Amino acid sequence: MSATQFPFQQVGDFTITVISDGNLSASLDLLSNIDPPDAARMEEEAGVKDTSAIHINCYLVRGGGRTVLIDAGAGGFKQWGGLLASNLPQAGVQPSGIDTILLTHAHPDHVAGLLDKNGEAVFPNAELVVHKREIEFWQDDGNLSRASERARGNFLMARQIFENYRDRLSLFEGGEVSPGLTAAPLPGHTAGHTGYRLESGGRNLLIWGDIVHFPEIQIPRPDVSIAFDLDPILAAETRTRLLDLVSSERLLIAGMHLRERGFGHIERRGQSYSLVYEDK
Repeated sequence: MSATQFPFQQVGDFTITVISDGNLSASLDLLSNIDPPDAARMEEEAGVKDTSAIHINCYLVRGGGRTVLIDAGAGGFKQWGGLLASNLPQAGVQPSGIDTILLTHAHPDHVAGLLDKNGEAVFPNAELVVHKREIEFWQDDGNLSRASERARGNFLMARQIFENYRDRLSLFEGGEVSPGLTAAPLPGHTAGHTGYRLESGGRNLLIWGDIVHFPEIQIPRPDVSIAFDLDPILAAETRTRLLDLVSSERLLIAGMHLRERGFGHIERRGQSYSLVYEDK
């Protein structure tokens, strides 16, 4: 695949390219406020062949004198994803060429790609930029002690990442985090779950992180949350508020668990919403 074959958008002076890391597998039983048969029907009616597959996207932002990667995929953790390592060079960028990595949050399917199979940092020259609340949550021993066995592994992974990048770790609480990119708090999924809004040349893009995991279900049904959400009720409230905002503003959106095309607009249809992907 050549660099021109990766979906991209031009936002003023910035080029944003979606880089697939592959898929992870998750049961529809993890969804709340919807019966699994109804969830499966929505997936099938939308043309989804593998209803357990959640796609993983990372976003490469070039412009303003910076080469920024937003999230780093799963890196093969639990046999999830792992394609970023080969797709990034095909998009014209080597790991050493990334100078900034912005994290939406620190779940393994967003951060495990920061380390290689030997546990070493993949991106030798990158500053790792994370919301302060996200770091505090994963580093809190009380939170770790209360975690389930599944979630405990997430804590250990996050801590390993932060340790490996400790000399290049930058924390923020809001505002501009890189030229043109402003943090957008999106509470509910994790303690510091953050989107990033890019504004340049009169155009706007919101990279919204994990607002949805199953877009064919959670966009028309924003009340449906997933077991990965730290606060499912707050996550649903954030999702509903955001869908209303981006549909009203006709804002271009990008998300880590949208499908491979990676960019789209949200259209309001009565009391519901739908996703229309961008063709380019």
